[in-house]
Amino acid sequence: MSFEDRLHRAIERGQRRSEARRIADAAEALSDEELKRLHSKYRLQLSEHIEKCVRQLPNYFPGFRYETLYGERGWGAACSRDDLRVTGAGRRNNDYSRLEMTVRPTTSAAVLDLAAKGTIRNKEVFNRNYFERLPDVDLDKFLELIDLWILEYAELYAAKTL
Repeated sequence: MSFEDRLHRAIERGQRRSEARRIADAAEALSDEELKRLHSKYRLQLSEHIEKCVRQLPNYFPGFRYETLYGERGWGAACSRDDLRVTGAGRRNNDYSRLEMTVRPTTSAAVLDLAAKGTIRNKEVFNRNYFERLPDVDLDKFLELIDLWILEYAELYAAKTL
């Protein structure tokens, strides 16, 4: 086999390798798109559930203000209130309470990430994250955690303030 024949075959192998890489990249891009689609689907379901549950807190604890959260930090809801407490000595203290729960934006890690943070009278009572890989998501587990964390916050708030 002459040098020219080997050169021709080497070029063909390189072209085949390039084509195979292009096809693999296209398949990976499709799977990335599929993962983004899955994340969006789950995010919508979970953020609606979060909003529905958090929106009920002001009914039981007057003074809380509800807000919908969306953007860089995620999608979800929060409820907060500011209280002025006057002590016997005439000193004034501001107390801040807040529950915030979000589904975080998609990342290259391909996970669905639920985050919650609870503060009662200026003290953080919990800061939680739960995540699962997108292909393995158990949506019922996420819904259960949303309910559990909101109920836990309500119980802690009632115990510390009422």
